Amino acid sequence: MREEVKRKELLILDALKKINGSATSRKLTEIIANLGYVVSERTVRFYLKKMELKGLTVNHGKKGYSITDKGLKETESSLIIEKVGFLSSKIDQMAYAMSFDIDTLQGTVVVNVTVVDPEKFERKIPVVEKIFEKGYTMGELLTFYGPGETVGHISIPKGKIGIGTVCSITLNGVLLKHAIPTVSRFGGLLELRNGKPYRFVEIIMYDGTSIDPLEIFVKSGMTDFLGAIYTGQGKIGASFREFPSESRNEVLRLAERMKKVGLGGLLEIGLPGHSILEIPVYQGRVGAVVVGGLNAVSVLEEVGVRTYSRTLAGLADFKNLFRYEEMRERIRDFTRPRLKGVKIQKA
Repeated sequence: MREEVKRKELLILDALKKINGSATSRKLTEIIANLGYVVSERTVRFYLKKMELKGLTVNHGKKGYSITDKGLKETESSLIIEKVGFLSSKIDQMAYAMSFDIDTLQGTVVVNVTVVDPEKFERKIPVVEKIFEKGYTMGELLTFYGPGETVGHISIPKGKIGIGTVCSITLNGVLLKHAIPTVSRFGGLLELRNGKPYRFVEIIMYDGTSIDPLEIFVKSGMTDFLGAIYTGQGKIGASFREFPSESRNEVLRLAERMKKVGLGGLLEIGLPGHSILEIPVYQGRVGAVVVGGLNAVSVLEEVGVRTYSRTLAGLADFKNLFRYEEMRERIRDFTRPRLKGVKIQKA
């Protein structure tokens, strides 16, 4: 019980720290939801009052609350929230927190964020486009974040950009909105042969790690995205999901709708109670392989571009996503900012 109280206090303090000013309980509830946690506005108000008595926050009336120096020191321990929690829990939280409605095409989706030098990224866009073209990443959409912008716990530093790619957990969220529960079993390294899924060569169970498996595989140099896009023989990031057997047709229908709007779908889905790519599936369930949403930018590591990536980084409004074919044009806002608004005089 005490750990739960501490966790909620740290979430609220961290949200106040990001605002760097005063905020109402409603605003704080929205920020916490964007971090992938569900807390009611009433609960936030309750904890704000308690923390005021402890000297962690200050009440400014209608303007809301702000964090004190004592509160700032308290947030130094906020990383404990992520360290003690297994990835499986965060997956469920983010799937629940996203609000995307596939009927209206409105709401938020789960995104991964990769921080990189914009000029280095621009030079490697052709290879990133290949990943999208081959269908080796989650859908065909992405977004850019400029210096100073914040996504979840990640703030984009000066001189860098953040690349937001659709996280495969968005599929879980869409299915959940249609009353279909998803069991996310593991993330793995998927071997391709002739451009088709062949087998998992490495797997890490989600309920036994606090770090996304693909982040580990990429930084360990275990992927082979270049082989995948140029020869069809390679190793890419993917994950394994299970759904109730009776939902198979509905899962296929929704996955196809997601694919049509650019959010991606399934690489492969099995039959009820049958193994898929040598992975056994219990009776009453159907297994499926979902491509990794981080793949498109993870290929940068193989071509010499250092990156910092986090899966399940936060939520992004669907309307702010754009197709990968627009990358070349949109990156210019970050690599050539001095030209914006400058008129060239004719001789």
